[in-house]
Amino acid sequence: MGQFTRPITLIGPSGERETLDGLVDTGALFTVIPTPVLERLGVRPLRTMPVRLANGAVERWPLGQVDAELEGQPRTPILCLFGSPDAPPLIGAHTLEAFLLTVDPVEQKLVPKEAYLM
Repeated sequence: MGQFTRPITLIGPSGERETLDGLVDTGALFTVIPTPVLERLGVRPLRTMPVRLANGAVERWPLGQVDAELEGQPRTPILCLFGSPDAPPLIGAHTLEAFLLTVDPVEQKLVPKEAYLM
Protein backbone atom coordinates (compact mmCIF):
# COMPACT_ATOMS: atom_id res chain seq x y z
CA MET A 1 0.00 0.00 0.00
CA GLY A 2 1.31 3.44 -0.88
CA GLN A 3 1.56 6.25 1.60
CA PHE A 4 -0.59 9.35 1.40
CA THR A 5 -1.52 12.34 3.53
CA ARG A 6 -4.85 13.89 4.41
CA PRO A 7 -5.60 17.20 6.10
CA ILE A 8 -6.76 16.89 9.70
CA THR A 9 -7.99 19.87 11.72
CA LEU A 10 -7.32 19.82 15.45
CA ILE A 11 -9.45 21.92 17.80
CA GLY A 12 -8.14 22.82 21.24
CA PRO A 13 -10.23 23.23 24.42
CA SER A 14 -10.54 27.00 23.85
CA GLY A 15 -11.63 26.55 20.22
CA GLU A 16 -8.29 27.33 18.56
CA ARG A 17 -7.84 25.34 15.35
CA GLU A 18 -4.86 24.10 13.40
CA THR A 19 -4.89 22.06 10.19
CA LEU A 20 -2.02 19.70 9.43
CA ASP A 21 -1.27 17.22 6.68
CA GLY A 22 -1.17 13.85 8.42
CA LEU A 23 0.40 10.73 6.98
CA VAL A 24 -2.25 7.97 7.05
CA ASP A 25 -0.66 5.09 8.97
CA THR A 26 -2.93 2.10 9.60
CA GLY A 27 -0.03 0.39 11.39
CA ALA A 28 -0.05 3.07 14.10
CA LEU A 29 -2.67 2.61 16.80
CA PHE A 30 -2.91 6.29 17.72
CA THR A 31 -2.57 9.56 15.87
CA VAL A 32 0.75 11.29 16.59
CA ILE A 33 0.92 15.09 16.64
CA PRO A 34 4.07 17.13 17.27
CA THR A 35 4.10 18.25 20.91
CA PRO A 36 4.45 21.99 20.11
CA VAL A 37 1.22 21.89 18.08
CA LEU A 38 -0.73 20.26 20.92
CA GLU A 39 0.76 22.66 23.46
CA ARG A 40 -0.19 25.66 21.26
CA LEU A 41 -3.77 24.38 21.17
CA GLY A 42 -3.85 23.95 24.96
CA VAL A 43 -4.07 20.14 24.90
CA ARG A 44 -2.71 18.49 28.04
CA PRO A 45 -1.61 14.89 28.50
CA LEU A 46 -4.06 12.55 30.23
CA ARG A 47 -1.39 9.93 31.02
CA THR A 48 1.72 8.32 29.61
CA MET A 49 1.72 4.97 27.91
CA PRO A 50 4.26 2.56 26.47
CA VAL A 51 4.83 2.90 22.73
CA ARG A 52 6.73 0.31 20.67
CA LEU A 53 8.72 1.93 17.89
CA ALA A 54 9.52 0.42 14.48
CA ASN A 55 13.02 -0.52 15.68
CA GLY A 56 11.54 -2.56 18.56
CA ALA A 57 12.41 -0.08 21.32
CA VAL A 58 9.71 0.78 23.88
CA GLU A 59 9.34 4.33 25.18
CA ARG A 60 6.74 6.07 27.36
CA TRP A 61 4.93 8.87 25.54
CA PRO A 62 2.23 11.30 26.74
CA LEU A 63 -1.30 10.59 25.48
CA GLY A 64 -3.97 13.27 25.26
CA GLN A 65 -7.39 13.94 23.79
CA VAL A 66 -8.21 16.58 21.20
CA ASP A 67 -11.22 17.27 19.00
CA ALA A 68 -10.62 16.80 15.28
CA GLU A 69 -12.28 17.16 11.90
CA LEU A 70 -11.37 14.80 9.08
CA GLU A 71 -12.75 14.23 5.57
CA GLY A 72 -15.74 16.52 6.14
CA GLN A 73 -16.94 14.47 9.11
CA PRO A 74 -18.32 16.24 12.19
CA ARG A 75 -16.02 17.24 15.03
CA THR A 76 -14.99 14.13 16.96
CA PRO A 77 -12.73 13.61 20.01
CA ILE A 78 -9.63 11.50 19.31
CA LEU A 79 -6.76 10.19 21.39
CA CYS A 80 -3.33 11.32 20.25
CA LEU A 81 0.26 10.85 21.26
CA PHE A 82 2.50 13.85 21.87
CA GLY A 83 5.20 13.32 19.24
CA SER A 84 8.62 14.82 18.74
CA PRO A 85 8.67 18.37 17.38
CA ASP A 86 10.30 17.39 14.08
CA ALA A 87 8.26 14.26 13.32
CA PRO A 88 5.47 14.39 10.73
CA PRO A 89 1.89 14.08 12.01
CA LEU A 90 0.46 10.56 11.67
CA ILE A 91 -3.23 9.63 11.42
CA GLY A 92 -3.54 6.28 13.17
CA ALA A 93 -6.11 3.50 13.28
CA HIS A 94 -7.94 4.78 16.37
CA THR A 95 -8.73 8.06 14.60
CA LEU A 96 -9.87 6.28 11.45
CA GLU A 97 -12.18 4.10 13.56
CA ALA A 98 -13.53 7.14 15.44
CA PHE A 99 -14.51 8.74 12.13
CA LEU A 100 -15.77 5.44 10.61
CA LEU A 101 -13.26 5.71 7.78
CA THR A 102 -11.23 3.05 6.03
CA VAL A 103 -8.35 3.22 3.56
CA ASP A 104 -8.73 2.71 -0.17
CA PRO A 105 -5.13 1.78 -1.02
CA VAL A 106 -5.64 1.85 -4.80
CA GLU A 107 -7.11 5.36 -4.94
CA GLN A 108 -5.07 6.46 -1.89
CA LYS A 109 -8.00 8.02 -0.11
CA LEU A 110 -10.17 7.60 2.96
CA VAL A 111 -13.69 6.28 2.47
CA PRO A 112 -16.68 5.93 4.81
CA LYS A 113 -17.42 2.50 6.23
CA GLU A 114 -20.28 0.89 8.12
CA ALA A 115 -20.26 0.31 11.84
CA TYR A 116 -20.59 -3.38 12.69
CA LEU A 117 -22.52 -4.93 15.58
CA MET A 118 -22.02 -8.67 15.27
